[in-house]
Amino acid sequence: MPDGNTVAAAPVLLRETEDRIATLTLNRPNQLNALSEELIDALQSELDQIAADREVKVVIVRGAGRAFCAGHDLKEMTAARGRGDDLAYFTNLFAKCAKMMTSIVRLPQPVIAEVDGLATAAGCQLVASCDMAVAARRAQFGVNGVNIGLFCSTPMVARSRNIPRKHAFEMLTTGDFIDAERAQALGLVNRLARVETLHNDTWQLALTVASKLGSAVKIGKEAYYRQLEMPLDEAYAYTGRVMAENMVAKDTVEGVTAFVEKREPDWSDD
Repeated sequence: MPDGNTVAAAPVLLRETEDRIATLTLNRPNQLNALSEELIDALQSELDQIAADREVKVVIVRGAGRAFCAGHDLKEMTAARGRGDDLAYFTNLFAKCAKMMTSIVRLPQPVIAEVDGLATAAGCQLVASCDMAVAARRAQFGVNGVNIGLFCSTPMVARSRNIPRKHAFEMLTTGDFIDAERAQALGLVNRLARVETLHNDTWQLALTVASKLGSAVKIGKEAYYRQLEMPLDEAYAYTGRVMAENMVAKDTVEGVTAFVEKREPDWSDD
């Protein structure tokens, strides 16, 4: 039993909910918010809860301290070597991380990354997995595993779906970092902000999205990612069906009627 002087370890992930916006803060600042197994599990647990929470309309992911996320926890991974089947351990670890990243894409609510400091390797993958990103002008992005002999294969999946392939491949094979302006130009980041206004700028974007009809945004997010994987004709056929079903939904009928009548909609969904 711990004595009275024992200090409980700080949680690796913090969650706050305000104005129907859930903020998840990676809370390992001394480790540059590296993705330990505990942190990956905590993120997965919160994402699963948020997916079923109708009160949450937008999610913000941010990091405590001077970095957004420095990727996988290499110290933890090194310490795990030799304790058993190394291949099985790393296969399970990367599968667990991939599931968490995929859960962000499949989450009904939009997810915004708020990025300050470093976002490297799996940390850059986390930014790329989010639906939108707002970054401080001093932020840096990289997939630098190749510098230590480890090709960032899993981070490559999300990254190659965000930025043009030749630029993605260059970063993967050189290990070079890019600054926030370059990240925005390549499409990894939506908006840039001063450090002092970063959280407020991200919050304002989240508030704007949260003000929309939640059911419509959820329908749209799912359709957005599904149609990206389809041939053109199939994508139009699919989104046409989605839009028709959306059009006859009760709250959408109210929204269209309110627009025609020049009044605010009275949505039951919100």
